Amino acid sequence: MVQESRLVDLFLELLAFNAPARQEKPIVAFTKALLESEGFSVREDNAAAAIGGNANNLIVHLPGTEPTAPRVFLSAHFDTVEPTENLVVSEVDGIFRSAGNTILGADDRCGVAAAIEALRCLRDSGEPHGDVFLLLSVAEEIGLLGAKQVPIEELNLDFGFILDTGPPVGTFVTRAAWHDKLEITVHGRPAHAGKEPELGIDAIATAAKAISEMRLGRLGPETTANIGLITGGTATNVVPAKVTVIAEARSTNETELENQIDHMIQCFVSAANSSGAEVSVHHHRHYAGYVIDPDRTVVRVAEAASRSLGLNPDHRVTLGGSDGNIYNARRLPCVVLATGMDHIHTHAEQISRADLVLTAKIALECLLQSARVR
Repeated sequence: MVQESRLVDLFLELLAFNAPARQEKPIVAFTKALLESEGFSVREDNAAAAIGGNANNLIVHLPGTEPTAPRVFLSAHFDTVEPTENLVVSEVDGIFRSAGNTILGADDRCGVAAAIEALRCLRDSGEPHGDVFLLLSVAEEIGLLGAKQVPIEELNLDFGFILDTGPPVGTFVTRAAWHDKLEITVHGRPAHAGKEPELGIDAIATAAKAISEMRLGRLGPETTANIGLITGGTATNVVPAKVTVIAEARSTNETELENQIDHMIQCFVSAANSSGAEVSVHHHRHYAGYVIDPDRTVVRVAEAASRSLGLNPDHRVTLGGSDGNIYNARRLPCVVLATGMDHIHTHAEQISRADLVLTAKIALECLLQSARVR
């Protein structure tokens, strides 16, 4: 029932919007107008004001035809990880790529297009179904900010499916990581680097010592840590009095994550004690992880949908975040469905026409299988 030409046309229309996080207004307006013109009920929440952006999340509703069927949702996000201004899309041998110096934006425009196509197909199919919602979010790429504002409690949903991870299509994520961030500032003492460097306390050297003693990178099968940004110093002839380091750690084991964060902080404290510097630490949880029991209805539905299309319903683990982290933390069970987007967050990002169609098919099949659950 998936209409390939309609799906591909929508995907290409969505790619044409340059809409990084907090700047999604044009693509949100386009999508809202499109869905309203087709008779869907569409409303916005108040995410823009809450997150300092220019667009809200969209909540799209297809009323149910079977009162006893679950109330389910599909979810995807509008924003891209970086701008796509002047994007040129090429299709070679059935594969869509950026022909220029930008990402393609398949993350997550393929999810948005596939979710909309699935909703269209379900509406036109005549198949019985419960209430179905599309939760189309903003500002996902900068900390799942939009999803945190979706009023999910008002929707009384039973479970759902997030279209926001890479292939193979038919697989899905049932376990995702906790993700913490650190912002650590080392406060040293300035001095003239030529005349009297011994009077200074070098904040950069202190931070370097701390980082050199730190466990970083892949720390185990499901735990990682990274130093992402370092800023500090004022001039080459001044002993640097301040440096700020921004870091992260992720793990599907919350205890391992907490131990790693403590280790990273202690490396800075020890280095500062040695040099006479001082350290200030800001630690916050970026988002919570989750583990979904394989006996949950949402998992059984995803498995049945995958098998019905002749696919392999493997359960996956990810250290990447998605809106599913937010919804699961708010006690709304959901799994992340694999889509066709590959090499995401790079300029080599791509998706095949065949996988785009298959992504829409698995989304539709999840809706059909959900309606058969009692």
